Amino acid sequence: MKHDKPATTNPIDQLKVVGKATERIDGKLKTTGTAPYAYERHDAAPNAAYGVMVGASIAKGKISSIDAIAAKASPGVIAIVTALDAGPLGLAKRNTAKLLAGPDVQHYHQAVALVVAETFEQATAAAQLVRVQYLKALGSFDLAAAKATAIKPPPSNGAAPDTAVGNFAAAFAGAAVKLDATYTTPDHAHAMMEPHATIASWSGEKLTVWTSNQMVDWAVTDLAETLKIPKANVRVVSPYIGGGFGGKLFLRADALLAALGARAAGRAVKVTLPRPLMFNNTVHRPATIQRIRLGASRSGVISAIGHESWSGDLKGGGSDASVSQTRLLYSGAHRMTATRLAVLDLTESNAMRAPGEATGLMALEIAIDELAEKLKMDPIELRVRNDTQVDPEKPSRPFSQRSLIECLRTGAEQFGWSKRNAQPGSTRDGRWLVGMGVAAAIRGNPVMKSAARVRLDKAGVITVETDMTDIGTGSYTIIAQTAAETMGVSLDNVVVKLGDSTFPVSSGSGGQWGGNSSTSGVYAACMKLREAIVQKLGFGADAVFANGEVQSGTKRTSLASVAGDSGMVAEDFIEFGDLDKTYEQSTFGAHFVEVGVDAATGEIRVRRMLAVCSCGRILNPKTARSQVIGGMTMGVGAALMEEMVVDTRRGFFVNHDLAGYEVPVHADIPHQDVIFLQQTDPVSSPMKAKGVGELGICGVAAAVANAVYNATGVRVRDYPITLDKLLSGLPDNISAE
Repeated sequence: MKHDKPATTNPIDQLKVVGKATERIDGKLKTTGTAPYAYERHDAAPNAAYGVMVGASIAKGKISSIDAIAAKASPGVIAIVTALDAGPLGLAKRNTAKLLAGPDVQHYHQAVALVVAETFEQATAAAQLVRVQYLKALGSFDLAAAKATAIKPPPSNGAAPDTAVGNFAAAFAGAAVKLDATYTTPDHAHAMMEPHATIASWSGEKLTVWTSNQMVDWAVTDLAETLKIPKANVRVVSPYIGGGFGGKLFLRADALLAALGARAAGRAVKVTLPRPLMFNNTVHRPATIQRIRLGASRSGVISAIGHESWSGDLKGGGSDASVSQTRLLYSGAHRMTATRLAVLDLTESNAMRAPGEATGLMALEIAIDELAEKLKMDPIELRVRNDTQVDPEKPSRPFSQRSLIECLRTGAEQFGWSKRNAQPGSTRDGRWLVGMGVAAAIRGNPVMKSAARVRLDKAGVITVETDMTDIGTGSYTIIAQTAAETMGVSLDNVVVKLGDSTFPVSSGSGGQWGGNSSTSGVYAACMKLREAIVQKLGFGADAVFANGEVQSGTKRTSLASVAGDSGMVAEDFIEFGDLDKTYEQSTFGAHFVEVGVDAATGEIRVRRMLAVCSCGRILNPKTARSQVIGGMTMGVGAALMEEMVVDTRRGFFVNHDLAGYEVPVHADIPHQDVIFLQQTDPVSSPMKAKGVGELGICGVAAAVANAVYNATGVRVRDYPITLDKLLSGLPDNISAE
């Protein structure tokens, strides 16, 4: 099925199952501990040995020698794998650094060896006995210091090109009101609950890995390329994932090392990365330095928008896309964006929830508030005044749907924005300084080809098979809802099987494309099955699928009977045409935050939060809300606490565990509310839906920052906003009013 024109009325529009707040069908497995995660596949790979990774203790240089004699003699040790005996390995196109170092070391904690033993304790003990000698080299670990050497990244790394519309320099110079400010965001860790983990087993030349990976087909492709074996010889199984956030989009060291260890040991091997290795070995969100320049008339019409961003990555890596949303969010005749990339010898930087928008909006949405203050204008009014219904860089391309103003107006009314005191530091609740903040949200609506197979059996049960993954987002449920709606059966009569590379290739989970794309692929397969059923029965085009039956005129037949003993099967995919060239497709939102700041200590407490989202049809309001409040929670973390601290002498993240890298806990998160605008977007897909999982984090940090400023009068432009950055500017009088 090809989606190359806006969707018309279709079976999904019945909304008998789709659009209903539905509990996750995998919820019972998750809450009872019976969902089989990668490291727990004792059923599939019994008697697996344990592999423990040895990470490099330098950030850059060469391995001069590895002494594994003592480790090999340690009790229970079965095999030790290094680059010297792993055989020739390739570098997959989605990996920047080698997953097994040798002889070069490219970053701290890059894998240098794997020790395989009978027990985890034996493997851990033996790993401590591996002696590695290095020849250290000078490295670059500080973005601020490397900024001057940053270059325009090549198009090959996927970076957005520099853009220029009109004459930004002249418009900015001539603007009546100007803002020129620099903002910084630190390195962030995904810190998902389930670590990167894999069990690998060989059967002859065939490899099976049970792993935690968001993109099954990518994993198959990259593992085959790295091991230099045919793709047909690799099977990846990943039905349950305990969080990914982009950190499990790509093949990582655990999967490769498990495969190498299993080949060396001659039996299944399981490998998991301990938390410190997740921080210093896997990908992370890079730090950014962002300069934003805004020029406007005294009436608040923005004439000039300039956004420049600097980030770092390993040689050959990519840049953060933090200027992306600035190209679309506000009008302005004269505009420019520029992206620069510095070479840093830290672990690879890459996608993390809302890559680009998450960091870019942390800066842009503070800048908009700062401009509003210069104009003595309400920050919501400034945003409304500069709304646009067309792509500002390509005015001939309208947005398929853009309801940012409605999000802002709805949120303002529900949140009680009219009660906000525009004078910073003027609202008190005892010793607490109280403030409100707002930020706009935008995230693209990417779509990806996605396939599925559906089976109808003699019991009338529909079984869906697709390699789509569920990273805690509710994929099982919305896919089941899609199949039930399209085939006219109850949810109880749908079985969903995910995360196996023997199933048709789906979109996978990531980039906010998974839910919309994968359900569209399931819809396509179901429609093909419907056609086969109608043809088999000789029914007309008026056939209706409902209540487990097919009816045409006065004729009625149950799905069970039409399936017969042999059953029926159909497979199809959704392929998206060029509608994205005709229409700019994005999702929009508005975030509102109220904070209290202790006037004596600078302690910040988020009091309440509201998100208003415009993202097409909501397939499952319950799981969609969970996605948004999860993003809101991550936004609070980015605003107030999350920061991977770099040792700029030795090149590693110092606080590489959950004791030192702080993330929000329940006590940090107050009441959260989410409002979804009741909309559909036929341009997006047959489901008329859009992604929502990443919109929830977009702009949240800036809304928190703006609320802190409104509470205190102290403007912090360097995240995270910690009390030491507030104390010197807090009011002297701390007595309760």
